[in-house]
Amino acid sequence: MTERKIGPNKKKKKRNRLIFRSIILAILLVAVVYALVSNLSKDETKIDTGDQAPDFTLEQVNANNELESIKLSDLKGKGVMLNFWATYCKPCEAEMPYMEKLYPAYKDKGIEIVAVSLDATQLVIDRFIDKYDLTFPVLHDTKSQVMDQYGVGPIPSTFFINPDGEVVEIVEGALTLDKLEGYLQQIAPK
Repeated sequence: MTERKIGPNKKKKKRNRLIFRSIILAILLVAVVYALVSNLSKDETKIDTGDQAPDFTLEQVNANNELESIKLSDLKGKGVMLNFWATYCKPCEAEMPYMEKLYPAYKDKGIEIVAVSLDATQLVIDRFIDKYDLTFPVLHDTKSQVMDQYGVGPIPSTFFINPDGEVVEIVEGALTLDKLEGYLQQIAPK
């Protein structure tokens, strides 16, 4: 057998590929460690059932293409379903059609569905709203202030608030149509 000699250019290319792959691997490793540490360090939900829902003001992104502020305390006297979600969250996406389906009937009963997006940019939220033709208020928590205020861990997380502003139920994870309707009935004004 004859030995093949590798030329200096091939050695250099091979070394460069190895360095490039090592850098990519290191970046991925840092990203995974960061994700694990940040998820483990998050507190569980700070708000509990029976607590008054903390007030906040956020911009609504689907108010006829004009930004409009919504303040939670302005909804006092109504039942409020406060849903924290993001466009990249598949369980969040799965429950949105249920929320849209129930919104018109429950709005007439004095219940407001409010979805708080945790996405980085408004463009992806706008596309999502258009895709699902959402009519309930969609707010944008650009700095995760409200998410932190409520101590939201996993998404979707939903807080059901009665007309007196008291949190009566907290659900972490996606809701089915039947469960969603049952929770909405609990917070309907009497």
